[in-house]
This record gives sequence, structure tokens and C-alpha cells, in this order.
Amino acid sequence: MAKIYYDSDASLEPLWGKRVAVIGYGSQGRAQALNIRDSGIETVVGLRGEGRSFDTAVRDGFTPIPIDEAVRTSDVILMLIPDVPMPITYREYVESNLTPGKTLVFAHGYNIHFKRITPPPYVDVVLVAPKGPGPLVRQKYLEGRGVPSLIAVHQDASGHAKGMALAIAKAIGAARAGVIETTFQEETETDLLGEQAVLVGGVMELIKKGFDVLVENGYQPELAYYEVCNELKLIVDLIYSGGLMHMLRSVSDTAKFGGLVVGPQIIDETVKQKMQEALKRIKSGEFEKQWTGDPNAYRILEELMRRTEQHQLENVGKRLREMALI
Repeated sequence: MAKIYYDSDASLEPLWGKRVAVIGYGSQGRAQALNIRDSGIETVVGLRGEGRSFDTAVRDGFTPIPIDEAVRTSDVILMLIPDVPMPITYREYVESNLTPGKTLVFAHGYNIHFKRITPPPYVDVVLVAPKGPGPLVRQKYLEGRGVPSLIAVHQDASGHAKGMALAIAKAIGAARAGVIETTFQEETETDLLGEQAVLVGGVMELIKKGFDVLVENGYQPELAYYEVCNELKLIVDLIYSGGLMHMLRSVSDTAKFGGLVVGPQIIDETVKQKMQEALKRIKSGEFEKQWTGDPNAYRILEELMRRTEQHQLENVGKRLREMALI
């Protein structure tokens, strides 16, 4: 049974009198910086230079400073930049400015788990990973609610790393919704498998294959789009709000019967086996080498993005949205 913490289990005390540096001001960086500041904790933003993120931070009332200065003058450092460039940023600006007593915080275990970053033994290293995008983390905070989060301790030099992780989770509003204790390994591997097999890769391919089958059999592309893509949000909303049974009780008996009988014939044990194989590649480090170990990875990604953009489903959806039919 997972260990879950709530607001009453966490305290901001570990952050009292401390300075928090948020490195990066993208989706998560902006949300967490604003939430931590609004929780009464001194917060600074560290950026490499001026640009869109810099301008956004200034509009939000921050005065961004260089990353090395932010790390040197802060007690808690949140690494909220993308996975791929993070090791370079860490080596150039962060590593030499870490001293005993500081805490390094990650929102994803990727770089620690795959040893792309190896912090010195005298700092605490923790994970605070909201299970939702940055804008939602901010929105829920402003509503007096929160987005659930994971926490983990990789390195406890001070003996108080877990308390700090809970304090950060509380400061960003996550403890209002619930904080689950995990490990860097578990967070990384489950996150990658979920993205690849279900949330991003699996869902996209399921939609595209369903669309292709309908169109190839002579049905109108617009109707195909509605059936396999547009209505998906309505189904996911039902599952999100009340689970699978809530969704089943909300659809027609014909949809129930067809879904429960035919669904497992399509998404069958061979699909599960392929998911098992994907997980093995994640656990072995093969995926990490393919993504962050291959200098051609971004070129491959750009080509795959281009193919997706050119798929008929994308063109049909764009046209329907312009016609205000969605």
C-alpha cells in the first residue's frame, strides 16, 4: 500500500529562513516558483540569459539572476529545465556552486536514475514530481486545491531530506491533494512506460489506426475524426471523474457490450507483451541511450513530428476547429 501524505502531515518549517532557487521558467518552473513564493518562501529564478522565459518571469514580479549566482546564494535548488540539456546546465552552472547543506530538487528522476547527473555526497537530493502540467499546478493552487505529487529521497546528507521534500510539496500545493512516497527509479520507469505505451504513444496510435480504418473503408474523414478523436475527451473525462465503471454506466448498453467484448480482442495479450518489452528497454537503459545518448535523436524526433503533422487526421481536425464544429 502506497504511503500518502497530506497537508497535515507536512510542514513548511524546513523552508523557513531558506532561499529557494527555481532553475528554469517554463511550464513547471513558472508554476512552482509562483506557488512557493505565494506560500511565503523567498524565491528567486535562475536563467541563462534574456529571452521569453526571462520576460515572463519579470512580468510575474521576479528579477531573474544568472544560474550560478542563484545556486550559490540559495539553500534549495529546483532543477526545472528539460531532461536533455539539464546535465550540461548542471555541469556548467550548478555543480561547482553546491556546498554542504544545500538541497537539489528534481521534478523527474530521469537524470539521476540514469546517472547523467551525479551530485556530490554532501548535498540532499530529492524528487518532488507533480502529476500534472505546470499550468494546472498553478491553477489548482490558486483555487485552494492542488495537483497530486510524488516525492522520493535519493541522497540524505542532512538526515532531513524527506522533511524538505514534503515541505516543497506543501509549498506548491501538492499536499492538499496527496503526496505519494516513491523512489527515483520507480518514478522514472513508470513515467516513461506510461508516456510511451498509453498516455502519448499508445493513445495517438490508437486514434490514428481507428481513423485510418474508417477512412480506408469509405467513411467520411470528418465523421471518423469525431468518432475516434473528438469523443475521446468525453470518455476520458468520465474515467477521470469516477473511474472505469462510472464511464461504463454513463454510456449506452451497446457501447458497453461492444467495448467489453471487442476491446480486449484488439488490445490483447500481444499488446501487453509489447508493453513488457518496452518496459524492459526502459529498465535496461536502452531507451535512455536511444534518446539522450544518440546525437541524432532530435533529428529523428523532428522527422516523427513532421509525419504526425502531415497525417490526414491532423488536417481534418484543424479544419473542423476552424469551422467551430469542435
